[in-house]
Amino acid sequence: MLPILHQDDHMVVIHKPSGLLVHRSELDRHETRFAVQLLRDQLGRHVYPAHRLDRGTSGVLVFALDKDTARALGGQFERQEVDKTYLAVVRGHPPEQGRIDHPLTRRRDDAEWVGSRSSDDAQSAVTDYRRLATCELPHTVDRYPTSRYALVELNPLTGRRHQIRRHLKHIAHPIIGDATFGKGRHNRLFQELFGCQRMLLACTRMRLSHPVDGRPLDLVAPVDGDFARVVDALGWGPALGPTLYTP
Repeated sequence: MLPILHQDDHMVVIHKPSGLLVHRSELDRHETRFAVQLLRDQLGRHVYPAHRLDRGTSGVLVFALDKDTARALGGQFERQEVDKTYLAVVRGHPPEQGRIDHPLTRRRDDAEWVGSRSSDDAQSAVTDYRRLATCELPHTVDRYPTSRYALVELNPLTGRRHQIRRHLKHIAHPIIGDATFGKGRHNRLFQELFGCQRMLLACTRMRLSHPVDGRPLDLVAPVDGDFARVVDALGWGPALGPTLYTP
């Protein structure tokens, strides 16, 4: 059963686990489990994803229950009216806060994103971030005798494909567990130390307007599973607070 964060007559919001595709993709033809299919079977009705999360990213995922609501929700995401908050564990110690303003070329998929532009030109992409906690582990990776990591809160102001992952790589603080944009040796260290088998990126909060009555919705998905175990092992729970982390 997929954990449901919110449900009414028009929409449903789940906490998507890491490793689950939102829907069928030509890039993962062998996969047989998708959030759309699982939620449809769980509710016994059609569902329409309003946005997407990468396969490895966990957290808040919004679905409409009818086509009109899907159009209304999709419009909010396309107009960048949705406030999204992510958490990530990254290599190194980034500045306490900052803005990554770095255009990104379009990364194509199999038409998952209805209404996206067809141009291959770089598009503006902006992500604000805030460092919440740091650690230094007594393990040699690369040329340094110790390894530094940080817990970072991120707010993407635009919605480009793989934006957060690519932006963090751009500033040399890639996400732990990211097999595409990260560093294999750091990923393996977290597997060995914490048994972490996932990318440490989660959409933990989303604020939007209800597509029918306009009331504000504040949707929260606390860290769980491997992500929560890493937070616990590194003593980062207090930096998140009880809303996002429960020991």
